[in-house]
Amino acid sequence: MQYHVIHIKTDFAEEWQKDVFDQQISELGADTIDGEDYYIPSELWEKQMSNIKSHISNTEGATLLSVEKCPDENWNAVWEAEHPIQELPLGVKIIPHCAFGAGHHETTSLLINTLLSTDLTGKNVLDHGTGTGVLAIFAKKQGAQQVIAVDIDDKSVENAKENAALNNVAIDVRLGSTVPSLEANSLPRIETNSIPSRSASTEGSFHLILANIHRNILLENMPAYASSLVPGGELWLSGFYASDCPALISSAESHSLHHLATLSNGEWHMLRFQKQ
Repeated sequence: MQYHVIHIKTDFAEEWQKDVFDQQISELGADTIDGEDYYIPSELWEKQMSNIKSHISNTEGATLLSVEKCPDENWNAVWEAEHPIQELPLGVKIIPHCAFGAGHHETTSLLINTLLSTDLTGKNVLDHGTGTGVLAIFAKKQGAQQVIAVDIDDKSVENAKENAALNNVAIDVRLGSTVPSLEANSLPRIETNSIPSRSASTEGSFHLILANIHRNILLENMPAYASSLVPGGELWLSGFYASDCPALISSAESHSLHHLATLSNGEWHMLRFQKQ
């Protein structure tokens, strides 16, 4: 995939202002690696160019310096030189290859820490927006029966497959943006307190859905998340700030997803929901 790199000079009085700016830019499709350069797929840049330029010009403390194409091989070479294999709990090893989710960002660690205290034996898990595949790998390590990992970026899909092989776990990694489903005959029968001995295939495929993505994408996919969960299944969301929580909670509850908990790590937040 071809990328453009947007060079932006920022000079904010408070650190949280930079975080908010990065979040707003990311919602337009660009992500930062080192705090000053923002990367965006070239196809998306053509669509969002005017919006991004307008946002930068209207933000006090931000100045657009330049925009240029970023050759794929240079992107990977620079990233890999600066980001060696990441060592994580349970002996998990991650090679980033530019995909988000090396395991140490606050949003990723929120989900990893929760996974570490969760027994997923026999469960079906979806990692939507998998990046490096790190969350899918931890889910499998915690006993998940079947794990599907999805990402819209082809390089992330390749990276997730590589990391799954590196950690000797079997994960179904797919290219795409939509929430997939599992074949009914591949699902175990489940039991919940309210609906005993009910087949998972009647009301969804997954016992747990993980999504560490931007708020707008989470809101867009909320109906699909709800319909893809088995009764009693959980949805764990991360990748946003406290100010985003009310909208996400409202949307989830409108789709019969009960708000279980809110966790935080610095400015970043995580939400847990359960399907009623």
